[in-house]
Amino acid sequence: MNIILEKIKTTIKKEIEEFEKQFQSVIQSNNIPIIDKVTHYIIHRKGKLIRPIFVFLIAKMLGKVQKKTYHTACLIELIHTATLVHDDVIDNSFLRRGSFSINAIWKNKIAVLIGDYLLSKSLLIATNNNYYDLLKMICKIIRNMSEGELLQIEKSKKLNITEKIYNQIIYHKTASLIAASCEAGARSINTDEETALKMRKFGIFTGMAFQIKDDLFDYEEKNEKYTGKPVGIDLREKKITLPLIYTIQKASKKDKKCILNYIKHYDEKKRHKIISYVKEYGGLEYATQKMIKFRDNALKILKLYPKGIIKEALKIMVNFIIERNQ
Repeated sequence: MNIILEKIKTTIKKEIEEFEKQFQSVIQSNNIPIIDKVTHYIIHRKGKLIRPIFVFLIAKMLGKVQKKTYHTACLIELIHTATLVHDDVIDNSFLRRGSFSINAIWKNKIAVLIGDYLLSKSLLIATNNNYYDLLKMICKIIRNMSEGELLQIEKSKKLNITEKIYNQIIYHKTASLIAASCEAGARSINTDEETALKMRKFGIFTGMAFQIKDDLFDYEEKNEKYTGKPVGIDLREKKITLPLIYTIQKASKKDKKCILNYIKHYDEKKRHKIISYVKEYGGLEYATQKMIKFRDNALKILKLYPKGIIKEALKIMVNFIIERNQ
């Protein structure tokens, strides 16, 4: 799968190289050793850069990459990195992408403060450059992501998440940031309002598909080093995602009672039993179908734009979102 991502990156090779230089410069403090030590660790275990890739591909498909495009990509990646650092603290997770998480090495206090530091850096990029459109967007993203996490925590306690609430949660948690990446990529080259909003819609569909794919990983038997997140963490945290929502809805009264009891008193043995019920009632197939539908809706929007290498890379990127194995 990384081969596909590298192929996509070749279309924006110069932009990604420049972005990485700028991101490295932005993320460092230069006067607080502990910050530089932690951010150096973050830089050298970088992820797939999915959100910056969307920023550059959208900008390049619609026009010419600008100085603001680089600032936008850095700002978006800072927010994404900050939320991952905070998520690992919340989930008490000690692994991220096969490496030790920040909280595993430097403990929770430093991890939380590093997350806050990264968020402040994103705000500074917007304010120092008078990007008030991006500043407004940042505030909405942070609010949305916080609301999504809190809504999921609240509903997980009661085990009463419906598909409608699930969609609301994953929009806030994940799709809103990918939508912002696509919209901001368009706005960074001063495109018209209609196009910017179309790119936002494209990002929402893509982001929804992305999160469903992430949720499907929790029902696989693969080792967490391949998926990038600890296997079974959603079930352990009593996070009810789409495969399970559908299964609970379709299950017999007796099976539903068993499933809810297994979730309430979760352990590894019960995890396998829950997965058996999800497979029996077609929960994985249903979630996969929904994911593909979101993917198809995203691709429909791209049909509105002229053919070209960048548009083709965007199509590959959307397909990569649902076909990735990590």
